[in-house]
Amino acid sequence: MAEKQPIYILPENVSRTLGKDAQRNNILAAKIISDIVKTTLGPKGMDKMLVDSMGNIIVTNDGVTILEEVQLDHPAAKMIAEIAKTQENEVGDGTTTVVMLAGKLLENAERLLDKKIHPTVIIKGYKLAADKAKSLLHEVSLPVDNKNILKQIAMTAMTGKGAESNREHLANLIVTAIDQVATNGNVIDMENIKIVKQKGNSIEDSELVNGLVLDKEATNESMPKKIDNASILLVDFALELKNPETETKISVSTPEQLQQFINSEETALRDITSKVISSGAKVVFCQKGIDDVAQYFLAKAGIMAYRRIAKSDMEKLSRATSGKIISSLHEIRKEDLGFASVVEQVKKGDDTMTYVRGCKNPKSVTILLHGSTDHVLDEIERAIKDGLGDVSAAVKDGCVVAGGGAVEMELAKRLRQYARTLGGREQLAVEEFAGALEYIPETLAENAGLDPVNIMTELKQRHESGFALDGINLFVNRVEDCISAGIIEPMRVKMQAIISSSEVATMILRIDDVLMSSGSKMNAMSRPNPYDGLE
Repeated sequence: MAEKQPIYILPENVSRTLGKDAQRNNILAAKIISDIVKTTLGPKGMDKMLVDSMGNIIVTNDGVTILEEVQLDHPAAKMIAEIAKTQENEVGDGTTTVVMLAGKLLENAERLLDKKIHPTVIIKGYKLAADKAKSLLHEVSLPVDNKNILKQIAMTAMTGKGAESNREHLANLIVTAIDQVATNGNVIDMENIKIVKQKGNSIEDSELVNGLVLDKEATNESMPKKIDNASILLVDFALELKNPETETKISVSTPEQLQQFINSEETALRDITSKVISSGAKVVFCQKGIDDVAQYFLAKAGIMAYRRIAKSDMEKLSRATSGKIISSLHEIRKEDLGFASVVEQVKKGDDTMTYVRGCKNPKSVTILLHGSTDHVLDEIERAIKDGLGDVSAAVKDGCVVAGGGAVEMELAKRLRQYARTLGGREQLAVEEFAGALEYIPETLAENAGLDPVNIMTELKQRHESGFALDGINLFVNRVEDCISAGIIEPMRVKMQAIISSSEVATMILRIDDVLMSSGSKMNAMSRPNPYDGLE
């Protein structure tokens, strides 16, 4: 009998993992990612030091920053990291929570897989649980009825960060900034809040500027360094002569003709600047260039002028000063000028900054951060962004929930009650979903050095007795009403975490075959398989 010839379906550069191996490897990768960020959760969470190939150092406990800086090769790990980015983009906080939830959901799913429960049953159960959790969130949420709640939300967001010792001061800056840029009550564009970092002084010297801070200095040394009650002109065209569109030659045969040509250029620039001067503007911000001669005439008229301002900053200046961005020299009108009580150029060390302060009802503001080192400033900035994200989410929705793991415990309790109403194996998946939610308060206790068993037992007893707002107050290390203790979080952060984590968990559970191509046969031989070592 002739020997059977092997049939090659896939090329040599494609590696394949299928069935249970694919599922288990993906789940393990998710668990590893979850374990990386786990210790950073909560006010007593630890920091990670990330060092890249160039030796640059980042010290942070921000989940999305950690996952962005870590080089991930495993495809399932990349999917988990992606939900952290989504969480950051959507609500600005809760990145560690969403990653931990996703990892725990998959870990709990693995237990059900071991019991011979089919992935589609688990997926259906998780979907039922996620939908129920979203509706329950609305039931357990509370309305935002005063600004003090917003301040407490900001302070809660910054606990455990580098800014914690000054969180009250920074929380006031955040709430005031959000209140200032909000339009129609609850419409907030985060682009209207600029964060500027300046090395030097202490964190408590950080301030909110009702206007803009620019890393710029006036174009000419002879221009004034400070102008009070400044009328501000914003232009997005160059204050210089246009270059001819076609190649042009000028024939000059005598010195008089050359002088005449120079004088004509000067006259043209004088005409341009005279229109600026006659508008009554005392400060000019130009998106493009300003000719040297034009700078001289503006300086002579006592006008501060700035060139090559970024488009985004021009828009912020417009919203802050209520000035219109002018696109043509002929459109300059006095009524289109913006206003600031002070425009001042300040030099600190090697840096020169320009402050546009005291704008009337500005819709764009700047949070100016101070800190001793670049690492401190970077971590404060991340804390501020978390606070801004949380407060804006609370303002938009008008709903908050109790922090300290209280809302997770209440949802877990109610999901278990819901599971008992279901028939079939889906109820097991709903119960595992509830268990994943309990992972959050358990980790909070663990990271604080408390006994998680005792804490979880007490929490379950409290919630079964009807104390739905009870969570862990890690400032005093005991279980109590978190709303009264000022530990408050926006509902939207929790909602987004539940949505994203359940979606990625169900997506990974559906995968039973992984085919990986490395581009070429040679690459397939040399490139390590990210699945190696996970079995």
